[in-house]
Amino acid sequence: MGMRVLSTRRKKAGTAPGTPVHVGRRKYDATRITVFEYDAAVCEERELASPRDCAALDRARAITWINVEGVHDVSTVSTICEAFGVHSLVQEDIVNTDQRPKVEEYDGYLFGVLKMARRPEHQEEIEIEQVSLLLLDGLVISFQERGGDIFEPVRNRLRTGKGSVRRRGPDYLAYCLMDAIVDHYYILLEQIEERIGPLEQQAIADPQPEIARSIQSLKRELLQLRRSLWPMREMVYRLSREEVPLIGEGSRVFLRDLYDHVIHIIEILETFQELVSSTMDIYLSSISNRMNNIMKVLTIIATIFIPLTFVAGVYGMNFVYMPELEWRWAYPATLGVMAGIAGVMLRFFRRKGWV
Repeated sequence: MGMRVLSTRRKKAGTAPGTPVHVGRRKYDATRITVFEYDAAVCEERELASPRDCAALDRARAITWINVEGVHDVSTVSTICEAFGVHSLVQEDIVNTDQRPKVEEYDGYLFGVLKMARRPEHQEEIEIEQVSLLLLDGLVISFQERGGDIFEPVRNRLRTGKGSVRRRGPDYLAYCLMDAIVDHYYILLEQIEERIGPLEQQAIADPQPEIARSIQSLKRELLQLRRSLWPMREMVYRLSREEVPLIGEGSRVFLRDLYDHVIHIIEILETFQELVSSTMDIYLSSISNRMNNIMKVLTIIATIFIPLTFVAGVYGMNFVYMPELEWRWAYPATLGVMAGIAGVMLRFFRRKGWV
C-alpha cells in the first residue's frame, strides 16, 4: 500500500504549493453531490447536478450538509471549495488521500481529516478511506473518496427527526459524522475478536501453514487501524479541550465523550495486538513441539536399529571360518537375539519416559 501511495505522489513533484493533485487509488465512479437542508421543523434532501449549484444554496434559511463522493474529480472539489472561500492548501489536502488525521483552523472555518475504516461486503480486507470535513457557519461539507459510507444512521436521524441533531447546530452534525466513523471501529474490532479465538485453538491443536497467513493478515489489519486512530486521538482531544471557533460548549461535551471512545478503542487495539502476537508464539511453539516429537520418534527408531545393524553387519561378513554360519538354528537364533535387543531397549526407553 505504501509503494502505491509513493508512486501516485510522483505526480505532485514540482507542482506549486496549493495545487490540487489527486493522490490515491484512481476511481472511475461518477462524482455524486447530495445536500441536506434542515432545521427543527423540516428536512429537505436532494442531489445536485453540478458543483456550481452549491454557490446558490440558501445558508441563512437552515443548516446545510453537503456530501461529496469522489475526490478524484479535482475540478469538482475545487469548484465547491472556491464557492465558499476555502484555501487552496485545504483543497490540496482534500484530494490527497494520504493525509494524516488532523484539524486545522482557518479564517471562518475548520478543516478536519479522518480515516473511515470499513469492510465492504464480499471482501476480506479492511478498506481505509479518507474523509475530509469542512465546518463553516451553518454549513458542513464532507468529502469522501468513493460512494458508500457509514453515515446512513445520521441521514436517517435527519430524515425522521429522531434525536437532537436537527435541533442543534452544524458543529453537532460534524460531531455526529465523527462519532459514526469512530463507532464503526467497534464493529471491525468485534469481527477481529471473533477470528482471534479460533486461531488460538487451531494454533494449539492443528498448527497448519494457513494459520500463519491468517495471523499475519490480522496483524496488518490491526496496524492499519492503529495508524488511523492514534492521530485521530490528538485531533478529537484538541476539539474537545481547546477553545476552538465554531465548536460550541454544548458540542464540546459530546466531543469529550468521543475522545473517551477513541482511547477505549486504542486500548482494545493494543490488547488485540498482544493477543495476535501471543497466538503467533503459540503457533511457532506448537510447530517446534511437533518437530521435536517427530525427531524423538526418529531418534528412538534409529537408536534401536543401531545394534540390530551391528549384528546384521557382523554376520554379513564373508569370512570362511565363522562357525555360527554352519549351525542349523543360527538364523532364527540371530533374529531372536535382535528382537530381544529391540525389546530391551524399548522397555528401557519406556521406563525413562521417552516413549
